[in-house]
Amino acid sequence: MNEILAGVLHEVPDDMQKALTSDAGTLERWNKLTPIQRNEWICWTTIVKKSETRAEHIDRMLVDLNEGKRQPCCWPGCPHRRPNAKKWFKNLEK
Repeated sequence: MNEILAGVLHEVPDDMQKALTSDAGTLERWNKLTPIQRNEWICWTTIVKKSETRAEHIDRMLVDLNEGKRQPCCWPGCPHRRPNAKKWFKNLEK
């Protein structure tokens, strides 16, 4: 089974899907996260501007998931879901 569960507001983009399906254990850990936790990882990865940073976030997500972490460290939260987190993001498109 290669089903990839989505987040609350965000769908899993293709580059994240490819990374998550590269290892069955990682995919299993991903699917065991709550929808809100998955949403945080998706937003944390996709909100960056540079493709290099996005790739680094995907790599770090894989490492962190395999270490048992359930959400991005030092992340104020998805500004699309939490209005009070918007203050941390400049020029956020709504």
